[in-house]
Amino acid sequence: MNTKSKGKWHKVKGKIKQIAEKAVGNRDLEAEGKAENVDGKVQEKIAGIKAVIGKEIKEYLP
Repeated sequence: MNTKSKGKWHKVKGKIKQIAEKAVGNRDLEAEGKAENVDGKVQEKIAGIKAVIGKEIKEYLP
């Protein structure tokens, strides 16, 4: 699984945890969901940065 896919997966898991918190009233689950969602967003950004850097390197290397 690549970084971008992992990021999307973490975002989905985070949203699920946040929804589950509303259903059961577990504040810890809400916090975990928010953290997981942020983790997913960061991983997606890292994947984007890697793609840009890889593209730039390819332009300069023969």
